[in-house]
Amino acid sequence: MKTPIKRSLDFKYLNYDLPAGLVVFLVALPLCLGIALASGAPLFSGIIAGIVGGIVVGSLSGSPLGVSGPAAGLTVIVLTAISSLGSYEVFLLAVMVAGIIQIILGIAKAGIIGYYFPSSVIKGMLAAIGLILILKQIPHALGFDKDLLEDDTLMRAKKNSFTEIWYALRYNSIGAVIISIVSIGILLLFDRPFMKKIKLFNFVPGALIAVVAGVLLNYAFSFLNPAWALKDEHLVLLPVADSARGFLGFFTMPDWSAATNPKVYITAATIAIVASLETLLCVEATDKLDPEKRSTPTNRELLAQGTGNIISGLLGGLPLTQVIVRSSANINSGGKTKVSTVFHGLLFIGCAMLIPRMLNLIPLACLAAVLLMVGYKLAKIALFKEMYKLGWEQFIPFIVTVIAILTTDLLKGISIGMLVAVFYILRRNYRTSYFFHKEDVRDGKQIKIELSEEVTFLNKASIQLMLEELPANHKVLIDGSRSVNIDHDVLEIIQDFKEHGAKMKKIVLELVNIPEFKGTTGH
Repeated sequence: MKTPIKRSLDFKYLNYDLPAGLVVFLVALPLCLGIALASGAPLFSGIIAGIVGGIVVGSLSGSPLGVSGPAAGLTVIVLTAISSLGSYEVFLLAVMVAGIIQIILGIAKAGIIGYYFPSSVIKGMLAAIGLILILKQIPHALGFDKDLLEDDTLMRAKKNSFTEIWYALRYNSIGAVIISIVSIGILLLFDRPFMKKIKLFNFVPGALIAVVAGVLLNYAFSFLNPAWALKDEHLVLLPVADSARGFLGFFTMPDWSAATNPKVYITAATIAIVASLETLLCVEATDKLDPEKRSTPTNRELLAQGTGNIISGLLGGLPLTQVIVRSSANINSGGKTKVSTVFHGLLFIGCAMLIPRMLNLIPLACLAAVLLMVGYKLAKIALFKEMYKLGWEQFIPFIVTVIAILTTDLLKGISIGMLVAVFYILRRNYRTSYFFHKEDVRDGKQIKIELSEEVTFLNKASIQLMLEELPANHKVLIDGSRSVNIDHDVLEIIQDFKEHGAKMKKIVLELVNIPEFKGTTGH
């Protein structure tokens, strides 16, 4: 039985929650900066989202161990939206509207919507996002930090992600390449099982070590070979405040004049749907990882995420979701309650106020390496093999979703993947609405048709066809004993067959546990 969740902060486990919050912060910091970079947004927007995700969502959420912040799954949407809306300030208005939509979904108790998306489509979406992340971050990893693309479309005729990689290969920076290789090597090393046996590295994430190594390498280049050293646009460029008032000036307000722009609401709906879906899937995964098996109220989570997105958009931050990478880090570090999440948000504020100059020493190549690994984990070859082994009904919607997202955009790709998945669902329903048995009885052959547990209007065609093909001069038993629900349309077909079809074929028809049809059959 799952344990209910307390609604208020619980300070009884500070000895667990504070260290866990520190680890989550160390994991989240390079990811927040890297996701802002991949989204084409100001880097400080990632910090704002980390603050709001930790303090605001962490306080309001019913998830004891879930951690919210900017998510890699939204980078494609953000990148496209900023370009199509014309400015980051207009995009912030869309983020706020998305938050309002999420609150409406929470009030409407739509927390179960995640269960209606086939896992094949969700996995396809995540794999496509992983591939896009990889293709978009290769130029940064090579030291070519001039983004040639206006959106996420990979297959444009003249300028696309592949031409951008070609430019990066021609105009690469040796220093950036070395830093990227070292950073990826460190991240791969930290993924090895033997590293988990070293207690120190259970509390120090590989992403942080990679970032520190990148900073030290770049510092060494400035002495050993200045031509390799990365400067200016190749480094993180967070604004540095001289005072508290100056720090507050870094927060960006939405462009309220864009309230009449229909593109704002289309973007907002897209963000709300994808962010809610990602959050609900993450909630399900986090609850499964929770040692105490507590159950997160999903409708309350939508309310918390919606409030967080309203505030993040108001202050200039990226859209938020609950994120499995940070949530699992929280669990693995021994976090017990929401205090660890709130504490990691407070650390973001302190970091942005006190050490921005240190953050500005981080090479973008380092963050690109972190995101390349995130992309790789989302789009592992093993995932494609696993989906293939599950059969065509799972693999085809999965691979269609991946290809559709890569060649169009995220929303169109998911829609196309859903259509393919629904086709296979309908086909499966068509086939499994009944069980056909042919039995020997004293007076001759008897056909027994046993209806399945749920018989919906989707099964009309298969049942109609089956009844039409029954041989004449037989005994037929239609048994609804196993059925929890038989749709009115199906009952109409059975009644019509009883009154007309069976008599024409001289079939002796017996109905068992079939509800009485209420209405006319149209004859």
